[in-house]
Amino acid sequence: MSTLWLLLLVLGIAQADISATQARYDHTRIYSVHLESVEHVELFQKLSAATDSCIFMGYARVPGQKLTVMVSGQKVADFDDLLHSYNVSHRILNHNFQELIDANYAEVAPESTPADEFDWKRYFQLDNIYAWLEKLAREEPERVTLLDMGTSTQGLPIKGVRIAFGGENLTSVFVESGIHAREWIAPATATYFIEQLLHSSDPAVQSLARSHNWLIFPTVNPDGYRYSFTGDRMWRKNRNLFGICRGVDLNRNFPSSWNTTGASGNPCYYDFSGPSAASELETQRIMHFVETRVQSDRIRTYLSLHSYSQLIMFPYGYSAERVANYADLKEIGQKAADRIKEISGRVYKSGSIYETIYPSSGGSKDWAHGQLKIPITFTFELRGPPQSRELFILSAKEIEPTAREAFAAVQTIVEEASKRGYYQ
Repeated sequence: MSTLWLLLLVLGIAQADISATQARYDHTRIYSVHLESVEHVELFQKLSAATDSCIFMGYARVPGQKLTVMVSGQKVADFDDLLHSYNVSHRILNHNFQELIDANYAEVAPESTPADEFDWKRYFQLDNIYAWLEKLAREEPERVTLLDMGTSTQGLPIKGVRIAFGGENLTSVFVESGIHAREWIAPATATYFIEQLLHSSDPAVQSLARSHNWLIFPTVNPDGYRYSFTGDRMWRKNRNLFGICRGVDLNRNFPSSWNTTGASGNPCYYDFSGPSAASELETQRIMHFVETRVQSDRIRTYLSLHSYSQLIMFPYGYSAERVANYADLKEIGQKAADRIKEISGRVYKSGSIYETIYPSSGGSKDWAHGQLKIPITFTFELRGPPQSRELFILSAKEIEPTAREAFAAVQTIVEEASKRGYYQ
């Protein structure tokens, strides 16, 4: 056997071993259920607490609510029986979720892709994103500074960039992305923002780039993001180990009414808030970075990129209490949503986190607004729509249109906030 054939055989076996360790979702179905009564709500609350074969996209809360549930193949018959036994209206959004995942993995650029071939037609792994950031800082040092918050739970760096064109007394926009690992469209959108701010030929974008400094971190959960490529495409949390289960939902771990609603104390749940507030290294890195720069860099805008559901939200998530500048944020968010509809036809909804998606505590935006008093604070839930059959598995062909409309919305947010005197 030639050396070449031996090498190919070894590589093939290695690839097979890697594939064999990946989570699979063969015959997993996605249901949209309509909770028409208090009985239905209580039924699905019990189901959520009792099984790990059904993954809920949100929480069963009120009659009239539609809820998306992922049901593993071996549980489909039992779940279907439950729906019919209690007359729960429903429809099946997807019959075999693994097919979407397989197609999505095929849209990932090879790790060997050089940094000068970085684009927004494919998804990129962590090392490729970092190599591209490093290339920008190396080639454009007068306006791009490579940033490193420090290491993650598993020792990976949390890298970002500062973009500054040298203006005087400017405020800064902080962009946090990828806190939930499976939401690949978020890091892709963050890198698109960087590209536009640096290289757009549009005079309006050039003016936007120069009117503020920009602090952008595409993947603040690098361990989870890497694992979503190598282990489980649907992984959400970080990779900290707690007995038999891994991971803290970092967007439930901030010290803002921590673990009071919309979060779990169970390490095996997808929304585990951690053993204590700010227990996780990644949370601590974000907090330290922003706290030490909120005055020196004049951070007046905090943006967080997520998917999916097409929402533009502001604090609070833990309470129906309205923030002091609720009226401004509501109006600014609606103008941003209107801008998206104008350029792409997509419908985004705007409102507070609590009233728009579901109650949740320990979120980064509530912390940034409530404790650091950063006035302009928004969360984006990017494409697809609330009843999406793809959930977080957005096709790569959607990257550019999604990022383009989100960037236009950010432009609107910054312009409208400026008109209202928030950056003086």
